[in-house]
Amino acid sequence: MADEKTIREKYIRLMPVMTERSRRIWAATEALALGRGGISAVSRATGIHRNTIARGVSDIESPETLAPDRIRRHGGGRKRSSVIDTTLIEDLEHLIDPVTRGDPESPLRWTCKSLRKLSDELARKGHQVSHTVVGVLLHEMGYSLQSNRKVREGSGHPDRNAQFEKINRKICYRMSRQQPVISVDCKKKELVGDFKNGGQEWHPKGHPEEVRVHDFKSQELGKAIPYGVYDLHRNNGWVSVGVSHETAAFAVATIRRWWTEMGSKAYPQARSLLIVADSGGSNGSRVRLWKWELQTLANQTGLTISVSHLPPGTSKWNKIEHRLFSYITQNWRGTPLLTRATIVNLISNTSTKAGLKVRCVLDRKDYPPKIEVADEQMASIRITRDNFHGEWNYTIRPQ
Repeated sequence: MADEKTIREKYIRLMPVMTERSRRIWAATEALALGRGGISAVSRATGIHRNTIARGVSDIESPETLAPDRIRRHGGGRKRSSVIDTTLIEDLEHLIDPVTRGDPESPLRWTCKSLRKLSDELARKGHQVSHTVVGVLLHEMGYSLQSNRKVREGSGHPDRNAQFEKINRKICYRMSRQQPVISVDCKKKELVGDFKNGGQEWHPKGHPEEVRVHDFKSQELGKAIPYGVYDLHRNNGWVSVGVSHETAAFAVATIRRWWTEMGSKAYPQARSLLIVADSGGSNGSRVRLWKWELQTLANQTGLTISVSHLPPGTSKWNKIEHRLFSYITQNWRGTPLLTRATIVNLISNTSTKAGLKVRCVLDRKDYPPKIEVADEQMASIRITRDNFHGEWNYTIRPQ
């Protein structure tokens, strides 16, 4: 018993630094030193199987020795599951192949293909394999966990590039003559209150800002509707935060406030205004109220207003998205938008090293939805449509 206790203590100290081969040889050396019954004694003390110790004895006594860089002889060790089970790889590939997503006969057609579910399905096919082995096999087969990737834009309009080129020419022409060019759009509506806001912000470790679990709109605070105007020439932005509805009247009211507070002072000699907008939303190319409100704006300011809409499905190319809205989102990341004043202050304090400055105001006016513009009103608008896609490119002159 004393010998076994000593061997056990030796093994505990040596085990962390021994390889499979050195452990086998060491155990065999101790067994030979004990003599008769040594293999059984070492096995009891260390837990190493008798057969492993016997192989170690054979390694010592045999004239044939392994190469220094090898632990086992060629072909030694437990055989891989894919070697023992010749159809395992084929059945696994059939289950995981993307083609099976459209195969109604596939057993995993309507479920998540987790490692455990793949292992269970393989078991039904007669394969005894754990989920860990399934993971190893998938990596060896070239599979990995991947998220969806947004790359398909759908069928683009055949004149999409031509419209982009036209917009670029108009922007360059107006800017070369010191005439204002603005990009407009409505940012994503935001819940006002102690709701979770994406991103992270510095706080004492273990003390994150506590917010609500569920994003149910507060009846008292409601939503905030930020509509923005971005001056392409001066790298300045204006945002009106609405509290009622996103309508064309609200959009044009924001443009009017930008012109009154910023635009007219920056461009005192301006005679025209170019607006670049998306094809949808409150400033969409088919929205009749948008054109009616622009006519009112032209009458009030004396400006000739030209509008160029981005082709459908290309809103992400609107300058305001990545020159203004993206920086606003970065500035308030991880910060709950507790009040409307919080939103206004966060937007107003957005800036960049490139010189972006933003002004923001709260627009408490009510803009009722679903206002219809009569045919007589549309007929009175002084609108001139371009020869190239007049629905996207048009000019409204003061009456």
